[in-house]
Amino acid sequence: MKKFRKVLDGLTTSSPGGTIGSPSCGSAAGTPTSAPAPREIDIQETLISENFQLCKTVRHGFPYQPTALAFDPVQKLLAIGSRSGGIRILGRPGVDCYCQHESGAAVLQLQFLINEGALVTACADDTLHLWNLRQRRPAVLHSLKFNRERITFCHLPFQSKWLYVGTERGNTHIVNIESFILSGYVIMWNKAIELATKTHPGPVVHLSDSPKDEGKLLIGFESGTIVQWDLRAKKADFRIYYDEAIHSVSWHHEGKQFMCSHSDGSLTLWNLRNTTKPFQVTFPHGKIQKDGRKESCKPILKVEYKTSRNSEPFIIFSGGLSYDKAGRRPTLTIMHGKAITVLEMDYPIVEFLVLCETPYNNEVQDPYAVVVLLEKDLIVVDLTQSNFPVFENPYPMDVHESPVTCTAYFADCPPDIIPILYSIGAKHKKTGYSQKEWPISGGTWMLGSHTYPEIIITGHADGSIKFWDASAITLQMLYKLKTSKAFEKPKVGDGRAAELVEEDPFAVQMVSWCPQSRIFCVVGISAHIILYRFSKYDANTQIVSLEVRLQCEPEDVISPSENENNPCFTESGSHSPHHQQPVNAGNRTPEGNKDSTPCLKVKERMVRVPPGYQSELVIQLQWIDGEPPQQITSLDINSAYGLLAFGNCNGLAVVDYLQKTILLCMSTLDLYGATDPYQRLTRSPRRNRQSTSELCMRGLSNLYSDSKKRIRTSYQSLTELTDNQQSIDMERSKSPTSDHVNGHCTSPTSQSCSAGKPRIPMGPEGPRLTRRGPGRPPFRKAQSAACMEISLPVSHTEVGHASRRAMLQQLHGVTMYSHDEHHTTASYCWSERESRENSFSHSRSSSVSSIDRETKEAITTLQFGESFGRKTDALPTPCLWVGTSLGVALLIPMSIPTDQEERMDEPVAIGPSGGVLMLKGSVLRFGFLDCMGALIQSPYEVWRDLNAAEDPDRPRRRKLVHFSPSSSQDACGDGHLAVVCSERQAKVFLMPSQSCLFVHNITESSFVLRADIVSVYNSACLACFCANGHVMTLSLPSLRPLMDVNYLPLTDMRIARTFCFTNGGQALYLSSPTEIQRITYSQEMCDNLQEMLGELFTPIETPEAQNRGFLKGFFGGNAQTFDREELFGEASAGKASRSLAQHIPGQGGVEGMKVAATGVVGDLARARIALDERGQRLGELEDRTALMMTSAETFSKHAHELMLKCKDKKWYQF
Repeated sequence: MKKFRKVLDGLTTSSPGGTIGSPSCGSAAGTPTSAPAPREIDIQETLISENFQLCKTVRHGFPYQPTALAFDPVQKLLAIGSRSGGIRILGRPGVDCYCQHESGAAVLQLQFLINEGALVTACADDTLHLWNLRQRRPAVLHSLKFNRERITFCHLPFQSKWLYVGTERGNTHIVNIESFILSGYVIMWNKAIELATKTHPGPVVHLSDSPKDEGKLLIGFESGTIVQWDLRAKKADFRIYYDEAIHSVSWHHEGKQFMCSHSDGSLTLWNLRNTTKPFQVTFPHGKIQKDGRKESCKPILKVEYKTSRNSEPFIIFSGGLSYDKAGRRPTLTIMHGKAITVLEMDYPIVEFLVLCETPYNNEVQDPYAVVVLLEKDLIVVDLTQSNFPVFENPYPMDVHESPVTCTAYFADCPPDIIPILYSIGAKHKKTGYSQKEWPISGGTWMLGSHTYPEIIITGHADGSIKFWDASAITLQMLYKLKTSKAFEKPKVGDGRAAELVEEDPFAVQMVSWCPQSRIFCVVGISAHIILYRFSKYDANTQIVSLEVRLQCEPEDVISPSENENNPCFTESGSHSPHHQQPVNAGNRTPEGNKDSTPCLKVKERMVRVPPGYQSELVIQLQWIDGEPPQQITSLDINSAYGLLAFGNCNGLAVVDYLQKTILLCMSTLDLYGATDPYQRLTRSPRRNRQSTSELCMRGLSNLYSDSKKRIRTSYQSLTELTDNQQSIDMERSKSPTSDHVNGHCTSPTSQSCSAGKPRIPMGPEGPRLTRRGPGRPPFRKAQSAACMEISLPVSHTEVGHASRRAMLQQLHGVTMYSHDEHHTTASYCWSERESRENSFSHSRSSSVSSIDRETKEAITTLQFGESFGRKTDALPTPCLWVGTSLGVALLIPMSIPTDQEERMDEPVAIGPSGGVLMLKGSVLRFGFLDCMGALIQSPYEVWRDLNAAEDPDRPRRRKLVHFSPSSSQDACGDGHLAVVCSERQAKVFLMPSQSCLFVHNITESSFVLRADIVSVYNSACLACFCANGHVMTLSLPSLRPLMDVNYLPLTDMRIARTFCFTNGGQALYLSSPTEIQRITYSQEMCDNLQEMLGELFTPIETPEAQNRGFLKGFFGGNAQTFDREELFGEASAGKASRSLAQHIPGQGGVEGMKVAATGVVGDLARARIALDERGQRLGELEDRTALMMTSAETFSKHAHELMLKCKDKKWYQF
């Protein structure tokens, strides 16, 4: 515990760009007040660095770009490999493990050591890895890197420790699984084929041992050659040369036949008695044409030939459709007897596996399910029912059903919200699933003791919202909401709407949710906001629509060619609450009315809404002068106040959603009023409204058109960008306040947002600079957070922080002062370096003017709360904190009627701007603490169902919960502390004096992307995620660094858009377009993570092999025992060449190979497994002995019968 003391007087005044906090550094403009009397604030901080540790917890969603699939039939575990080197191991719900190869090479193939708790992976960098699954966090035990040959196929026989590895050269190597060392036994391709063959057979595409004899290995080459190799005799038993390339081979369980799939869409069945020609050739989907020829078909990529005890065998394959039918979806074909069932898939098939009852390949297989791995989905088909239904997937594999565009994370939610959401969402679940239990049921998982209600909300490109139960590190969908239902469908030929039919006009940008009041707000890409209320009852409702003209006029853009300061809004957007009519009532010009329409059309009729979230209010920004409205960059809603605030790069709007009126609609410049910290130049009126509006409007089209010049929609690496593109992005990334997330620049230190094309400077009378070509729609396909990449700052050069002032000073050649410089003795001095960087010649070029003409100040964050709007306030009042992209924090006080009836009738009064606080970089987050350092929550209204039947004895009234700072201790009187975090620094201010108590420069070389004031260990701290990948926590209020971990470099826009912190030391982000990665920065959760994770391996007895019967065992069975150790061991096969492969010990350590897990439970499990294995060997020996005794008794019986028969016969009777 550490005590912090800060004396509030005697500090020198600093500029907004300074690094030292002072009583006047954040003071409001106006007549300076006397410095406060010296006093001390004692704050007991309990958080220390040892409380924090960063680690990954769990990954949810579908594995991105899957490549391989494997199944353990005994442990009932499923493994999926991906192109990025990841492995997902799935068992019963709750058992979900993610592993990652350090190399990042694509996983080519997976092989379980069945019932051994281990997994072999073959990667694209020609390396084999052995993973230990007998621990909650799997680790690599061994790796084997092939140096001269490329791995193409692997096969591990059941209960064998020798792995067959086929290569691109056609050779087959053998690896000892225990030591992960190559055997000296090699099957060379030139020995496998006949010497007379002149061509190379191609890579090995199949390896399998014969079910009839383990000493026979079937090798399939890509060219169509098949060889059965006798491992003991070291020679080929037979060779098959077929004209068509082979893709896969599957044995009949008796070992007398096998089936091959070929590139011409055919299936060939081969009998070992006659290998000169196939026993049967079929084209399952190939029809005979009129000329008698077979129509050409696509390749059959894989076939599985499985026998059934009670029915005809199953032949299951993927592909093989005819080429003539274009546009057909990928298919999986199931041939069962004479019945052929074709299952169409939504996505291409990557791999499929048939799940069978037995792990032995020489027994009747009895398949019961098929696991089909698609490019973007995982389905399991039930083979036990004739209609082949699919199982309901218990994993959250549909996170990416529509691309994810935003995320929100809420920990420690009200406990009743999850059951209610689940009960309503369950009514809309799909039906028709198989009634049987999910077949992938391996591992064990129990609900841990450190659990609390958590909810994750994802917004999607199609306008849908999904609520997920994230409690206990699991993920289960609770409820789905479709925001598009509030709007009419755009009709073809309906003007501007016709351009949006093929796009994503409902894509979700951000969400705001109050779990206590259950009020939910959604911001969409079409500059629209939808407010929802929760109800357990259905209702007939009519959606109220408000249209807002929040559009910046050219006078608000700082331009050297304009000399008059005119407000950009009409009187209806003033501070007075009496002007509550719709804002678009102003500017009654024919030109203005022509385009004053929103992007979408709200349903005007009464609609029946089901239980759940029901839309109540839709707010839309209007088109003006042929340009779409700006993206909404910030949003906050407060249920206690009944207010909703939002802003963009043009200004701020405040809406009373109880009275359905617009309270405030102003440009950012007008919000300052007399407290403007910048000296504004006077400007002359524009001469041509149309041309200048074209120059200053930054509409939605720029998010998905101009931004494509710097944001890549593919998943290419950053090194693939062109030099020109890199230079543009490097210049833009020098300013941390360039709003990459929302697709347009908000900082004057940035270049023009459409940099990438040379700008043509034009005067007011010049020709129009069109932003869109003729017929170019204002939207592009919604760039989800799942598919964006951004160039990173590569230069650590600092551009001057007070850059707006610097630009004006250098461009206009005038001396500019801040308000503080008029009233303080300390003057603001530019550093020499900053002056050099920002210096321009006095005769400015028009290109510089055009860059400056685009400069705007955006609203970047908003926060309602009880605070002190002015220094002279004695009591806290409702306030709106406004943060801008220029590092300015504004306080707007409000007067809200307290009585419920007055609240619905009397207007809410919004006063002029109170305090003005300054920081470096764009403001990101506000937070409030009492003077003991405890976090002050925003007031809220307790949820009440407005659609419920009203009780006349108990009328429904609004129940408000307030957390007033005045109720805290008297350490600092009735004040409180305000925490303000920007892209560069964090400051703590004492309210109402607005004195800066603490300041901390978070980063100098990068910028903060996400910041949140969160509660950890019952204390508050500031958590930050920077663009350079650092995750940091700072104590509050002293801003003392507690943790700084270089965790995750920002490689794409997806991470920046979706990274979010929450209470309890947790955070999440979208690690790929289809996966959510959850992390924790709490030491306690890291310590308890082992308890929370599922156990992958559980000790299970291996099923006994079926008794083959006397006749099969005596006449047709394995008469000779196959000892692989004797054949492949070093004693007989020798050592392999050292240059062929290199053994690399894994991080799991050599000891990890011998131990299953730590602790007594692991020892007991190992002891039981050892006993089971010993018992199994003894059982096998006993079976052999019994078989020999039975054989001897049979022989004795037959001999006795023969003796009795011949006893009384004479010699001549024989």
